Amino acid sequence: MLKLENINMSYGDVQVLWDVSFEVREGEILVLVGANGAGKSSTLKTISGLQRASSGKITFDGTDLTHMPAEKIIGQGVVHVPEGRRLFNEMTVEENLIMGALHGEAKKQRSQTMEECYELFPRLKERRSQLAGTLSGGEQQMLAVARGLMSKPKLLMLDEPSLGLAPVLVQDIFDIVKSVNKQGITVLLVEQNVQSTLTFCDRAYVLENGRIVLSGTGKELLHNEHVRSAYLGI
Repeated sequence: MLKLENINMSYGDVQVLWDVSFEVREGEILVLVGANGAGKSSTLKTISGLQRASSGKITFDGTDLTHMPAEKIIGQGVVHVPEGRRLFNEMTVEENLIMGALHGEAKKQRSQTMEECYELFPRLKERRSQLAGTLSGGEQQMLAVARGLMSKPKLLMLDEPSLGLAPVLVQDIFDIVKSVNKQGITVLLVEQNVQSTLTFCDRAYVLENGRIVLSGTGKELLHNEHVRSAYLGI
């Protein structure tokens, strides 16, 4: 579904991605694993058009995304939920959801998709008129994911959805990720919670210093000595 081929990307004179190549298969949950600064968020930004690759190629369902502007990429069905939620805090829950459906087919199906989001996140329905900035951390993350779903994604990219949440809420977020995937949406997940994500993902790639160094199924990487030592403290 998604294919990256030899992607290099820099912030000014500082190169952060080096010949990054991987693929995401339709219907799977794929996880990018790595420490802070490994290039995980930069990879998602490059896919979604927020950053430009200096070389390499990105294709999605056979369409070349490499030089496509971000507003066109989202129309292809590639939706990026960034780290830190990036909600419109002075707007209500419902207004934030509307902001996720401003293009093409998503706009036409806005009412139906909103009801589907409220079924998935009943708490958001209860708070539909509440300002986003007054929600709890867990509720804000739910809203960020729901706003992404309003764009009718084929591929949903989630950047650190469990970041900053209380441990009791982390499993709730991962359950939501699995539920979204069961609805037929392919998921590309960036997470530092390696133990949990490798338990339920289909496949994973390990990114270190801007380079892919390992890949395999979640189960394979859970038992990989390097992963166990570097990321699981075993």
